[in-house]
Amino acid sequence: MINLFRYIRISWLWVMLLAAISGCRKYLEVPLPLNSMPVSSAFENDITAAAALTSVYTVLAQQAILDGTDGLGSVTGLYTDELKLQNTLMSSDYVPIYSNGVSSSSKVVNYWATIYKQLYSVNTAIEGLKPATSLTYQHQWLGEAYFLRGLFYFYLANIYGEVPLVVSTDYLANNVLARSPQADVYAQVVSDLRQAQSLLDNKYHDATGAVTTSRGRPNRAAATALLARAYLYMKDWKNAAAQADSLIGNTADFQLPDLSKAFLVNSKEVIWGLIPFGNSYPSYAVKDATTYYLVPGLPIASLTVVSTMSDALVVAFEPRDGRWPAWVGKDSLSPTEIYYYAYKYKVRDKQTPPQEIFAVLRLAEQYLVRAEAKAQQNDLTGALADLNAVRARAGLGASTAATQPDVLAAILRERRVELFTETGHRFFDLRRTGKLDAVMNVAAPLKGGSWNSYMAWWPIPVREIQNDPHLVQTPGY
Repeated sequence: MINLFRYIRISWLWVMLLAAISGCRKYLEVPLPLNSMPVSSAFENDITAAAALTSVYTVLAQQAILDGTDGLGSVTGLYTDELKLQNTLMSSDYVPIYSNGVSSSSKVVNYWATIYKQLYSVNTAIEGLKPATSLTYQHQWLGEAYFLRGLFYFYLANIYGEVPLVVSTDYLANNVLARSPQADVYAQVVSDLRQAQSLLDNKYHDATGAVTTSRGRPNRAAATALLARAYLYMKDWKNAAAQADSLIGNTADFQLPDLSKAFLVNSKEVIWGLIPFGNSYPSYAVKDATTYYLVPGLPIASLTVVSTMSDALVVAFEPRDGRWPAWVGKDSLSPTEIYYYAYKYKVRDKQTPPQEIFAVLRLAEQYLVRAEAKAQQNDLTGALADLNAVRARAGLGASTAATQPDVLAAILRERRVELFTETGHRFFDLRRTGKLDAVMNVAAPLKGGSWNSYMAWWPIPVREIQNDPHLVQTPGY
């Protein structure tokens, strides 16, 4: 893995230029070049320390980890039963994903290199910030770094299963790491997020450290929300419920607004997300426009890939579900070819500054986390109350589920229509609840492919196995 963990240097000239251009007020405005100056110098003051972390957020927003055509929402949606691939001639890279024929040369291996490169940057930040006692906002920047490491390992654990645990910048040691058991990876996620909770405060801060209404940098609530999700995946029902409870109870900061306002920049629905690049048209809106729907007047043949909602997802919505008109669009390729597409991030006439935030963590998920955790502990009354809070916001009546299996099934259905196309939820939910094989044995043939159980996890790059004799390929590939 040596190619992922080379010594990275940060240019003082570019850091100062970044500060001069943007004042470090918007962390996604200018990518941070990585060259020429020892890394330790990046953590000598608050401006450069914040800028070093800003470069990681920039990658999250620009390099298709979470959003856009190559983001987890789109790719896992195609891989499972959420999305239908259109225009296959123009998007041949996505055909193996859609037909469940991925290999070690498919696009799904790209997350590995991208995330591990960012983990090096995050580990560098942690090592550089720990002794930086002169910084005014040392706890904020260090808390952000721990949060990001927990975030990255959460996704690595859910894409590849067992992965190497890289928690230092010692590339000689990292070069011979083996894949760690998933339980150990989750333990690292919990440890990092607990650290983030202890360092971050309840306010949101911008890149200068000032308090802001923007929710584009994580705070304690963001660490809590991701920790609740991680505990849910670990089947630690008590802790999952407790973490979600602290957020749901904080009605001053977090609420379920009208569906049309769920993804706005200052929405109280959002716990943490990626903000636009200053006043520019946000890249995720552009990517999602060409991922999930046709830009009006733009012919389908001119697009790289168009992923419309699958028939299975379309029929999953109940009649009178308010999410359907609010978050789903309808168009046609011809009078007889009607299709539906995810429309959560509306282009909104290219307003400046953009209105949307790419929500990674939001309150509705926390209600559903707590609902599931309570149902697993046989608190069906509490579980239904949380489930029905999400349904009520969507304009639906109370669930009629009565038994524990029925309540759990109802929660999973609600997650499907609430969180569709968002950062891999459907794929991860099916696998962690043991339903992936049953669903995909039906869905895969409809997409021109077939399904085997080993496909629940994705392969890693062959070059990494060649570089590290202790690494082995994901079983089945």
